[in-house]
Amino acid sequence: MTTFTGNRALTLEEPLLFEKGAVDRCGVDLPDVPVVATRLGGLERHREIGLPGLSEPDTVRHFTRLSRQNYAIDMGIFPLGSCTMKHNPRLNEKMARLPGFADIHPLQPVDTVQGALQLIDELATWLKKLTNMPEVAMSPKAGAHGELCGMLAIRAAHDAADLAAATGAHSAAQARTPRRTVLVPESAHGTNPATAAFCGYAVENIPANAAGRVDLAALTARLGPDIAALMITNPNTCGLFEPDMIAICDAVHAAGAYVYCDGANFNAIVGRVRPGDLGIDAMHINLHKTFSTPHGGGGPGSGPVVFSAALAPFAPLPFVRKVRDKYELVEEAQALASADHDHSFGRMVAFHGQMGMFVRALSYILSHGADGLRQVAEDAVLNANYILRSLQDVYTAPFADAGPCMHEALFSDDFLDGTGLTTLDLAKAMIDEGFHPMTMYFPLVVHGAMLVEPTETESKASLDQLIGAMRSIATRMLSEPAATFKESPHLAPRRRLDETAAARKPVLTWREPAASIAAE
Repeated sequence: MTTFTGNRALTLEEPLLFEKGAVDRCGVDLPDVPVVATRLGGLERHREIGLPGLSEPDTVRHFTRLSRQNYAIDMGIFPLGSCTMKHNPRLNEKMARLPGFADIHPLQPVDTVQGALQLIDELATWLKKLTNMPEVAMSPKAGAHGELCGMLAIRAAHDAADLAAATGAHSAAQARTPRRTVLVPESAHGTNPATAAFCGYAVENIPANAAGRVDLAALTARLGPDIAALMITNPNTCGLFEPDMIAICDAVHAAGAYVYCDGANFNAIVGRVRPGDLGIDAMHINLHKTFSTPHGGGGPGSGPVVFSAALAPFAPLPFVRKVRDKYELVEEAQALASADHDHSFGRMVAFHGQMGMFVRALSYILSHGADGLRQVAEDAVLNANYILRSLQDVYTAPFADAGPCMHEALFSDDFLDGTGLTTLDLAKAMIDEGFHPMTMYFPLVVHGAMLVEPTETESKASLDQLIGAMRSIATRMLSEPAATFKESPHLAPRRRLDETAAARKPVLTWREPAASIAAE
């Protein structure tokens, strides 16, 4: 059925802002601008700025209508693997909106933000307790930013050792082999090799074994005086815990290198495993994952980094320090009065981190307590295993026989061999079922990967609905014409895009369509 407006009941057809407004319209009445002498020194604008004029109702309705076409964690399960899209408790939001936290400015005098500094210090204390690490940098803004922070500290530590050797202050004063290579397992997050390369290191992969874990023999065979660090994700992106983690760390340390752990999957072990006990030297913690602060759509994030005693002196500025009954914000190297940060590599951000995320994360920790955080990990693992075992008879589960998974269940599209259909087609069909698709084609160690992370906040009824939809899709893909699924989604506000063309030839700016000229 075709309608005059293009709308389908409550599914509203919404044009672009440029198509709704006009450059010669304005949503408010303004007096004429008086003619004054210019002070722009030749930088005056000589043409219209080209932005559409809209009234307030037009603007509000536009973004509200678009929001109804989107998906959100408040609408249903968000099964993106390695993203930990859990419910964001409203208590956290209420705390973050308290004026004393929400309305402060980073340039306020320190004496006027003592409560905020105390909160940052208390959150830092909890992160150190949960990881058994002696130091934490609170300023990194996200996971990859945290990786950069940790790797810069590792580089600074090696630079300091090189300097000590060159000046004869080192027990091994002979020339050191430059440590310019970082090892990254195949099961690590993709940002790990990117971060290492960004820091100037060469990157070499370490293969996974048949059980989806790091091949310890291959790792130890490659270790040597040229290795700066191992960047490992644990639990890894196959959704599996690394049982040889202590042996891995011992081998890396024996070779004179450091261990950086990607803590994006900390939700699976929080309250149960302390990374410091495993021998890890640096690890970022995604507050926007494990500790429930909202994320998606590009932000906001927060990625504090915990450090071992070996790397603590190289942690970045700024940091909060309590002196008697007051809190200080140490921002300059000249202000360092103790040896605990005497080799700081500097600072990474203009200010001090994501204050709103700090408030939400501490609220989450305090409302759960130690026993509640432990249950978070247990329930997240329980939910993921429920999905894995409920689907392994229909979907290919490459590591189903490798023991329980952790926080996420990994499947491949091997069961679709011979149908002409792929993971992408299945993901598009999930949109018709009312679900955001799982993470696709990652990790790369599995063909056509589908990574499903339910988190601990989903009920059994919610999981059963997702499982039922995924079983139905898989069954129909094996029995119905492939063309049906090649055209999915059928019920979304927009049909399937040419994703290859969109990636290679993106149209990122609006251009007014050329006027049609009638033929003479």
